[in-house]
Amino acid sequence: MSTPQHWENAYQTNQAIWDLRGPTPTFQRLAAGGQFPPGRMLVPGAGKGHDARLFARHGFTVTAVDFASGAIEEMRRLTDPEAPLDILQADFFALPIELDGIFDYVLEYVTYCAIDPARRADYADMVQKLLKPGGLLIGLIFPLGDFKGGPPYAVSPEQLIADLTPRGFQLLQREFPADSIRPRKGREELLILQKHA
Repeated sequence: MSTPQHWENAYQTNQAIWDLRGPTPTFQRLAAGGQFPPGRMLVPGAGKGHDARLFARHGFTVTAVDFASGAIEEMRRLTDPEAPLDILQADFFALPIELDGIFDYVLEYVTYCAIDPARRADYADMVQKLLKPGGLLIGLIFPLGDFKGGPPYAVSPEQLIADLTPRGFQLLQREFPADSIRPRKGREELLILQKHA
């Protein structure tokens, strides 16, 4: 299921139901709040790039990754020249080695849930590899719950924490955001984890 063609079909048939058609409200709060100084950010599964553009407008140097060509084309079309993105069409699990260890942040939203649960340890390995020492995973983990099938697959914040902890991460913050959009309120949790320096 998690193939470029699967996601491309979703974009072409207007079935990209995860797309909020604008930046995520919780990320708008974080980008504007000053808690995170601008740095290099990777946005995997960036889709049309709403959140990537948001952080670029706030001074972050953003690399936005997706492997669906339609999403990449739309991201390029929507990108503001005043807040450029480095747009990369690639599989998250096969990123160029020159990206290893260069990012201050990995921004996660609706990518973790799209990955086959059997590959979640691989996801944790990639996050560990991509972040600098002291770097942060800022993740809005969705959809919480117990249901069958996918993608999206049900997710557990505890599983992600358990996968990252032995890879040298510590949990700094977790919350159920008050600014989640209504259909997702109580079904997503914000996690901020830091890679040990």
